[in-house]
Amino acid sequence: MCKLFISADPQLWESTTRSLRIDGMVTSVRLEAFFWTVLEEIAGRDGMNVVQLITRLHHESIDAGHDLGNFTSFLRVCCGRYLALQLTGDVPADKGVGISSLDADGILDGERGRWH
Repeated sequence: MCKLFISADPQLWESTTRSLRIDGMVTSVRLEAFFWTVLEEIAGRDGMNVVQLITRLHHESIDAGHDLGNFTSFLRVCCGRYLALQLTGDVPADKGVGISSLDADGILDGERGRWH
């Protein structure tokens, strides 16, 4: 069972730090290559680059009242949720369909029904 994971390309878990500017403040985000690739896919679905996506996630998280003490973990969870929602069919496999075009409230309601 573990061979599927341990024999994967080691570059997937190599960490890379990217510097970006959010609201005029320079910050660094360190993630594994796997997560950068997923973030690039998510961003591309709505015509953004990764910095634009991360900035939007940061702003919307603050607006929602979230504590962003561990923003990097939040980004990893976003990637995992994106992939999980693709598996359930809530996010179409067609990368031409933007995330912003999806019925977020409907997806969240359906998701709650799966976990309770």
